[in-house]
Parts: sequence; structure tokens; C-alpha cells
Amino acid sequence: MSSPLQGKVALVTGAGKNIGRTIALTLARDGAAVVVNGRADKATVDAVVAEIEGAGGRAMAAMGDVSDPAVPPRLAAEAAARFGGVDILVSNAGLRRQTSFLDMSFDEWREIMAVALDGAFLLGKAIVPQMVARGGGAFVALSGISTHVGTPNRCHVSASKSGLEGLMRALAVELAPHKITCNALAPGAIDTTRGASAGPAPANRVNRPIPLKRFGTVEEIAAMVRLLVGPEGTFITGQTIHVNGGEFLT
Repeated sequence: MSSPLQGKVALVTGAGKNIGRTIALTLARDGAAVVVNGRADKATVDAVVAEIEGAGGRAMAAMGDVSDPAVPPRLAAEAAARFGGVDILVSNAGLRRQTSFLDMSFDEWREIMAVALDGAFLLGKAIVPQMVARGGGAFVALSGISTHVGTPNRCHVSASKSGLEGLMRALAVELAPHKITCNALAPGAIDTTRGASAGPAPANRVNRPIPLKRFGTVEEIAAMVRLLVGPEGTFITGQTIHVNGGEFLT
């Protein structure tokens, strides 16, 4: 079988379930060694590692909250010790909450911003030097459709994702001399298992129909990440790629 990512090392955050899990499995399937990160649920992270290793791949668990400034440098060090460094960084960790603006506390605002946006910044600071030393790499941040269409009760999530997209655009230019591509991926309505804090699937889908008339799958999101970080994606940088069945048209 072809292994286009053979010799590459990927760090995927929030990789214990849903989109992150499928990204980790997809990259491993195509030959990458994968550092599987989760914040607290070690059992799910260990299960992903076991699944990769059971299929003949290489993986390791690396637990920690990426919004903690001490964690990304530790993850980078663990990846370097086990696999020699990281070529592919997928910043997928994020929290989904449903809270109205008028009821939202500053602490909740900061918590959401910290995991998605501060986490990506801290991860980049820790991992990009490894990419530079290894001759290049790929940095993908998971955004979302809500920041483009306006979604009630999620202004903190939308703001964090807007920041992620801006960060990727700026880094795409700044890191291009090092052969590092930087892109954001904005999923639409994806068929995932939602945590209790995320609330029900947004009801306003009825007012903003999906032209393809279905939710997307985690495999479809992982496939686009795989394209962006693989040899076929080396001329794509500074972009926000929408995968939403036509729900948002640019």
C-alpha cells in the first residue's frame, strides 16, 4: 500500500474522539507517526493509540491542556524524544458551549478563547522550531462555519475561530520561507457525538439549509486535512477551506 506520509510525524490535539480521532487515524493510515493529544480523557486517547498500533502504525499518547503554557513545550519534547520531532501540527482542540452573550461570564469567554486560540499560538511556538529544523511542515487549525455565518449563543467560539483563521493567514506568509504551510479548515454541520455542554445541534439549520441536504462526516473532514498536510497540498497556504456541503458559499 502507498504510504505518502511515511517518515512524517504528526501531532493532533483533541484527538480522543470525533474529528480529531479520525484525523489521527487517517494520518497514521498513510504512514505518519502520530502524537495523540487529549486534555483529560486518557482512556479515549489510549484507545486511539491502540487502534493505530493494532493496524501496524506508530503512535503515542500525550496528555495535557494546550491552553496551559507549560504543556505545548512538554508535548514537543515528548514528540522529539519518541519520534525525532514534528512535521505536521493539527490544532483541533476546542470547547463548544451554548451561552447567550448577556449571560456569558468573562471567565467562560476566556476559557473558550484560551483552548482554541491561545492553544494554537502556544503549540506553534513549541512545534514550529522543530518543523524548521526538519526542513518544513504543515500547520492546520480547525475553525468552523459559525464564525462566518453568525451563530447565536456562541460568540466566544466564533471569536476564537476568527482568531485562528487570522493567525493562519499571518503565519502562512511569515513561515513560507521555511517551507511551512499554514491553513484553516472550517467544517459545517458534521455528524459527531456532541458533549452536553455543546447543547443540541443548532436549530437555525432550518433557516440556512445545506444544499447537499445532509450533515458531513468526520471522514470527509479528515480527508481534507490529509490533503493539506500531504505532498499534494504543498502549494496551498494561507487559506480557509470550507467543508460544509454548500451551507456557506464564498
